[in-house]
Amino acid sequence: MILSWAATTVHGAEPDPSWRELVPTADRIGPIEGTVPAAPAFRHDQLVGWVFSTRAVVASTGFSGKPLDIAVGLGLDGRITGARLLEQHEPILVLGVKPADLEAFVAGYIGRSVTEPVRVVRRGAGPGDIDAIAGATVSSLVINDAILSAARAVANSRGLAGSGAIDLASFEPLGYTDLLADGSIAARAWSVGDIDSLLAAQGGALFPPGRPDELFVELALGLATPARIGRNLLGDRLYERLLAELELGDQLLFLAGRGRYSFKGTGWRQSGIFDRIRLVQGEHTFTLVATQHRLIEKLAAADAPEFRELAIFVVPRHSGFDPARPWRLELRIDGRGRAGETVSATVELPYRLPARYVRQAPSPPGPPLWQEVWRQRWADVIVLGLVLFALTIVLFAQERIARDRRLLGILRTGFLLFSLGWIGWYAAAQLSVLNVLTFAHALLTGFRWDFFLLEPLIFVLWAYVAVALLFWGRGVYCGWLCPFGALQELLNALARRLRLPQLELPFPLHEGLRSLKFVLFLAIFALSLGSMEVAQEVAEIEPFKTAIVLRFLRDWPQVLYVLALLAGGLFVRRLFCRYLCPLGAALAIPARMRQFEWLRRRRQCGSECRICQLQCPVGAIQPEGHIHPGECIYCLRCQANYFDDRVCPPLIQRRQRQERRQAAPGADPSR
Repeated sequence: MILSWAATTVHGAEPDPSWRELVPTADRIGPIEGTVPAAPAFRHDQLVGWVFSTRAVVASTGFSGKPLDIAVGLGLDGRITGARLLEQHEPILVLGVKPADLEAFVAGYIGRSVTEPVRVVRRGAGPGDIDAIAGATVSSLVINDAILSAARAVANSRGLAGSGAIDLASFEPLGYTDLLADGSIAARAWSVGDIDSLLAAQGGALFPPGRPDELFVELALGLATPARIGRNLLGDRLYERLLAELELGDQLLFLAGRGRYSFKGTGWRQSGIFDRIRLVQGEHTFTLVATQHRLIEKLAAADAPEFRELAIFVVPRHSGFDPARPWRLELRIDGRGRAGETVSATVELPYRLPARYVRQAPSPPGPPLWQEVWRQRWADVIVLGLVLFALTIVLFAQERIARDRRLLGILRTGFLLFSLGWIGWYAAAQLSVLNVLTFAHALLTGFRWDFFLLEPLIFVLWAYVAVALLFWGRGVYCGWLCPFGALQELLNALARRLRLPQLELPFPLHEGLRSLKFVLFLAIFALSLGSMEVAQEVAEIEPFKTAIVLRFLRDWPQVLYVLALLAGGLFVRRLFCRYLCPLGAALAIPARMRQFEWLRRRRQCGSECRICQLQCPVGAIQPEGHIHPGECIYCLRCQANYFDDRVCPPLIQRRQRQERRQAAPGADPSR
């Protein structure tokens, strides 16, 4: 499914008008703006949220390495108000997942806050969790990362969340006294006597002097950017006009004074600097200048006192001022020393924005997504690692194990059941020809490990198969670890127990038919160079997604196709593996690179004896007795025959000679 965000990175472009549905309270969408591109959503010309594309904000990419794009709506409270999938090329999502399931997963983010962590779990979602799409856990994790990463980037850039992020939108009608009472405004007064005491400590005094109880200066200040403060103090029209002048992240500071002393003075008109006042926050000092000053004539709050002077100062975002942290206003007051020199004292009015205005910071960016996936599936990785270690021991000890046909049968059946039940139906770690195509395309377009690390079990299996190809060829995966191969073999074993007839194709016909899987692989690879989507459709020749990943929960044509393959496999052992499997063909090509020949043969094989050839489940043994490395699934059946003196003709003859010698009159039993 592909919809387009018009000119996602072009400022001033407007997205599809239907995107206002992503912010349900909006009646129109404005143009895209900001370094982090997003479009404002308005209701009656009042900002109510933002809409954006994950592709435009964080360059979201899917597990396939192709673009992934989700349109998201974000409210001013930092909660996701809407989400719509625009573009995706995930193999499991393109083919195999119902659109309704995909839409339900994306819609599950509505109402989630960017300040809250969201975990995607395979099953049994708890509070704060979301159930992954069945059979598409990795793609679900990628979608989750795209939505949350982009939403947090937009929230931080628009002052909706994070350090210094404040609640700009909440509003309730309040008077000046109410704002003063809850700390939204801070105020303090100093008398002439207070200032005289401060100057006296510096060796000076006020000039001209006054009565000690006379008001010298009273200051009131507050952060006017939040609507609950600024709109009540300034009124709707002035507040909205001032907000319209701000760059993203700028703040409005309200400052008022009355009494004998002016906090502005007159020097700023010539110098452009308000030299009597400054803001101090931690180790940083902020000088206020004329370009930041906005003159206001009166306050809109009905119960506000009559102030001698009023001002709004715009503090730019790039200054480093953080409105959520405490700060103070320092006012310098000049007096006269005994010799007529200037003596100064400073008074301070501290301010801390009440907690009601400060939003909780979003979860900080965590580790790369693949690390989170590995952390969640560490137990599965350990289980798979232990099983692969056990298989490695079996392969290195194959001669000893092959001598005990019963032990070999138990081990092999156990691995087949584990591959089908745990690797396949539980972990959905069925390898596919699409994995091969993804790897090949990554080499052509820019290799990135994180794409392959997103699925831990698939990565571990591929790493093991790559090593196994050098030691034993393709058969280690196809014969021991492939869930669908295990399903075919187990069903055929049941069919043989039920005495269903088994068909063995003539070798020339078998040799011709096995070329089909190579033709299929090359065709799928060639198609992928032009269109990965077309290649994915043709790769549906693999029944893995239907039978293993989705456990037959698909539409009836796909299920019927798989059942037909399995039915054919009841009469022809591993029918699909032999003739149709493109993954098997892909693994067969490098199989000749193996550096060791572990499987033993005798000179009589293929000339005097064809037992192993007839019993080979995939027809890998040639008429002359040679084992084809690209076809062998390493079942070790031929090795069990090799060491069995009840099956292998040369060993039978040797055993019979020994028995005759022992039975001869006067024979030495020890010989």
